[in-house]
Amino acid sequence: MKIKIDAQDSQTGARATTFKTAHGLIKTPVFIPVGSLGTVKTLSPDDLKKIHVQIILGNTYHLYLKPGMDVLYNAGGLHRFIGWDKPILTDSGGFQVYSLTDLRKVTKDGVWFKSHWDGSKHFFSPEKVVDLQRQIGSDIVMVLDYCIANPSNKIDANRASQLTIEWARKSRDHFLETNSLYGFNQYQFGIVQGGIYSDLRYKNMENLLEIHFDGYAIGGLAVGESHKVRNEIIKVCTQYLAQDRIRYLMGVGTPPDVLDAVEKGVDMFDCVIPTRNARNGTIFTQYGKLVIRNSTYRNDDNPVDDQCECYTCRNFSRAYIRHLFNVNEVLGLRLATIHNLYFYMNLLSKTRDAIIKSKFTEWKNNFLYLYQSEK
Repeated sequence: MKIKIDAQDSQTGARATTFKTAHGLIKTPVFIPVGSLGTVKTLSPDDLKKIHVQIILGNTYHLYLKPGMDVLYNAGGLHRFIGWDKPILTDSGGFQVYSLTDLRKVTKDGVWFKSHWDGSKHFFSPEKVVDLQRQIGSDIVMVLDYCIANPSNKIDANRASQLTIEWARKSRDHFLETNSLYGFNQYQFGIVQGGIYSDLRYKNMENLLEIHFDGYAIGGLAVGESHKVRNEIIKVCTQYLAQDRIRYLMGVGTPPDVLDAVEKGVDMFDCVIPTRNARNGTIFTQYGKLVIRNSTYRNDDNPVDDQCECYTCRNFSRAYIRHLFNVNEVLGLRLATIHNLYFYMNLLSKTRDAIIKSKFTEWKNNFLYLYQSEK
């Protein structure tokens, strides 16, 4: 994967890049909405395009269980199955297996786990996860990694880090020995582990860089560590990882978290926060979060955010969206999701513009001043 560095902020690590996939260009910094089961909940592919989503995330674990690989292969891959012609990244399922503590067993060869649907027993090896993502047909495939909770003791973190490297080597070898099933190039990213320990992270990255992946993700964060520790580990990783590869921070986060990571040199993000919060009635605005169910908005004819140009804000009032949530109408979830994702897309687009114009720090400070003002 070749990337073009369009701009680099002179005072921070923030940068704007462009890279090409078989399903389109991606301009960074970029936020990836989560569509684990082949859908960003409540939204259609047309909705996503209208709010300028560049790439979505699918999840190998979830798609393997339902609808199943035979269904996806018969459809010609996930793009055709869901009617999405832009890039797709698939997570390996490592995080989902991490979250199934009572339903899985980790071995040197891979992970045994029980389906959360029916309790059936399955095994993921590094090689099998590559094969599954070949069948899915994602543009960017992630290696199987071993994620553990933070804070963890160093012995456990080291074991997880070493196993992640062993799996990464097997994953890369198998990826290079196999071909795409649908006639287009796929790219493979390695994942940095090592918990909250800088020396383990350095050792992990040293080994990953020797394997020569197409890009690198920072994993094992936003799983219990403090904001301060998270930022320290992100800085350690972005300062060491290759400049000519994309850096992807997995599972993070809030708007301030995203901007902090961009400042340190991160290019890509994914997180359920904007979509999950939307379905729970929490909406992001320039002045921070707004809980739309609150009685404060019962007669509020203002849009959710008076500076937003999304479909939701152009057409509906806070009072109406509150009403939809309070009578359990699914349209409320949809309108809130449209707005929250538009908010994130707009945030990253303006961040990219600020980097290109050498105004990143000014832009970030101004954004956070308003966002944290609680107007």
